Amino acid sequence: MQNSIDLRKKRRWGETLIQASLFIAGAFSILTTVGIVYELGKEAMNFFAQVSLWEYFTGADWNPQIDQFGIWALLNATLMTTFIAMLVALPIGLSISLYLSEYASHRARRTLKPILEVLAGIPTVVYGYFALTFMTPLLRGIFGRDVVDIYNTASAGIVIGILIIPMVSSMSEDALSAVPRALRAAAYGLGATKLETAVKVVLPAAISGIMAAFIVAISRAIGETMIVAVAAGAGSNFTFNPFEAAETMTGHIVRISGGDLSYDSIDYNSIFAIGLTLFFMTLSLNVISQRIVRKYREVYE
Repeated sequence: MQNSIDLRKKRRWGETLIQASLFIAGAFSILTTVGIVYELGKEAMNFFAQVSLWEYFTGADWNPQIDQFGIWALLNATLMTTFIAMLVALPIGLSISLYLSEYASHRARRTLKPILEVLAGIPTVVYGYFALTFMTPLLRGIFGRDVVDIYNTASAGIVIGILIIPMVSSMSEDALSAVPRALRAAAYGLGATKLETAVKVVLPAAISGIMAAFIVAISRAIGETMIVAVAAGAGSNFTFNPFEAAETMTGHIVRISGGDLSYDSIDYNSIFAIGLTLFFMTLSLNVISQRIVRKYREVYE
C-alpha cells in the first residue's frame, strides 16, 4: 500500500527567522522615532510653558539673554541657506543624473559614480572649513570685502549644495533608469534626438522620483549642522542679505549646546523647541514627497 503524501504546510524556520528580524528592525526604527518625539515634546513643553506660541512663531528676534524668543530670525537664515543650496544642487545634480542615465558609457559611469560617492563621504565639518577658508575668500574676491562678511549664509549655502549633489544625482538617476527602454526606442523611432528623448520623454516619465529626490535633498539641507555652524556665523541677525552673518536653527543648537547651560533652564529647553520645529519641518516635507510620488507615479506593464 502506497504511503499518503503529507500536503500540510511546513514551517520554514529560516524564512520565519528572517521575517522576525525584519519586523524587529522595523519596530525598532518606529520606537526610536517615537522616543525622539517624546523627548523633544517633553522638554519643548517646558519651554512653551514660559514662552507663548504666538511670541515664538511671530517674533523676529532671538535673544535668550533678554527673553526674546522669536523663531523667525533662525528660521529665515535656515531657509536662506537651504534655498541657496537648492540653487546649486538641483540643476547640477539633475544634469549629472541625465548624463549618467542617457549619455555616459558604461566605463564613464563606472568612473564617475565612485567620485560622487567620495563627495558624499567627506565629513561635513571638512565642508564647513572649506566654506570658511575657500568659498568665503572667493566670494569676497568677487563681490568685495566690504560686501561679503567673513561669516555669511551664501558660502554656507553653496557648500551645502555641493554636499547634497551626490544625493540628488543618485536618486534622480535611479528614477531615470527605471523608465522603460521601450519609451526611448519609441521616441527614437519617431525621429526624436537623444536630447529631445531625455528632456521630453524620460524626464517627464520619471518626474515623481525626481521630485522625491528634490524634497529629500531639501530636508537634508535644512538639517545640515556643521557647515552652517562653522561658516554661517552666530547671533540672531534677521536679514535677507546672503552676504551677512546669520545663525540657522541647527547652528544655534550647536552653539548653545556647547555652552554652560543649566538643566531645565529656558535656554536649555529652547534647544528642544527648535529641534521639535525642525522635526515637523522635515516630517512635512517627507509627507509632501510621498504624496507627490503617489500622484505622479507612472506604472508600466
